[in-house]
Formats: sequence, C-alpha cells, structure tokens
Amino acid sequence: MVAVGGLQKVSLIDYPGCISAVIFLQGCNFRCGYCHNPELVDPELYGPLLQEEDILAFLEKRAGKLDAVTITGGEPTLQEGLPDFIRRIRSLGFRIKLDTNGSHGEMLKFMLAENLLDYVAMDIKAPINRYDRVCRVNVNKDEITQSMRIIMDSPVVYEFRTTLLQDLLNDDDFHALWKLISGARLFVLQNFTPSEVLDERCLSRLPLSPDDLQRLALAAGRHVEKVIIRR
Repeated sequence: MVAVGGLQKVSLIDYPGCISAVIFLQGCNFRCGYCHNPELVDPELYGPLLQEEDILAFLEKRAGKLDAVTITGGEPTLQEGLPDFIRRIRSLGFRIKLDTNGSHGEMLKFMLAENLLDYVAMDIKAPINRYDRVCRVNVNKDEITQSMRIIMDSPVVYEFRTTLLQDLLNDDDFHALWKLISGARLFVLQNFTPSEVLDERCLSRLPLSPDDLQRLALAAGRHVEKVIIRR
C-alpha cells in the first residue's frame, strides 16, 4: 500500500506530451523551504489519505481518455508499496512518470529494471556541497549522485530540474551545478512561484528575472543536450 495524499484528475502539463492524472504521495525526507506541497511534507499539515482502491477505480474509468499517470509527492520512493502500486496502474494501460528527489537510488534502480517507469523527473536541489543547506536536512550525497547515474544510464525518458529563486544559489554554485549535470539529455530551469510554501520566509524571495533565466540557460546549455525554462 502507498499513502495517497491527493489526486489531480487531469493535467496537461505534468507529463510532457501527455494528458495525465497526478497522484500525490504523502511524506518527504527533505524540508526545502520553497516546497509548494507543504501538506505532503509536514506531518502536522497532513490531510486524510485517499484509498488506493478508489484511485485505481477512478483510473480504470479513465482508461483510453488519459494517456498517463504522474506520481509525485512528497517523495514517492519512500513508499515500499510503490512498485506494486505502479504495476497495478500500468496494467490499466497507462504510462508512468515519476517525480523524485533522487534520495533512494536502489528503489529507483529496481523500478527501472522492472520496466515500471516511462519518464523520470529528478529534482537537482543544488550542487552537492550545498544540499544540506537547501534541503535543510542531512542528505546522503552519494545517493543523489548514484540516482543521477542510474537515470542517465537508463533508456527511460528523463529530465533533471532545478527550482530557482533569488539568493538561494550563487554563481559558484551554478558552475558546480553545471558540472554535476554534464551530459544530461534535458535540464529544466524552474522559476520559483511565490504561493504556498513550506517556509513562509521564502515568500519574501523573488523569482529570477527573465534576463537571469536566459543567462543561466545559456550557461547550462554548454554542458547538456537541451535546456528548457519552465515558468
């Protein structure tokens, strides 16, 4: 079983090129202040869980109308029942996209080996030496780099993405970040949207300007095959 904290019945943006449902799993091992799903991260904000069987019943009715299911969080790979849950969804004919912070490389490796995933989006929070500060927990950095290698060595469609807001990362951090993602097929720059966040102090921080985004996209483009700015 998995802890389902929410369901978005249709999305045109979460799975590129597909109409998808979005399943939100409850629980996360990071505490990024700018997180826009605090109700899935902070146990004090948890809402009632949705029943797994109800989710599957809904998806069965939507087979042929939706193309895919995006599984996000929180951090989905914390859920031991995730592979079995995905198997049941795939049996209905849906493609699967996983959003992950990359902190559980072995789970990711297992699901890729079992052909359970069609698309993986991994958040790269910062260069490795800044992970603890940005995530506000002690992070196993080896797991992060292992997950990146696992994803890049797999045939699955993937993206690495970084959320950007003023005063979070400096130019030296970005130079280190470009080295970290070197050779990736797709890197996405996600501009911060001040809305619901885990730490309200982040609401005083601003998104990056269009000029800064373009400058970073050009710099990143020297190290990866393709760069997208996602607002």
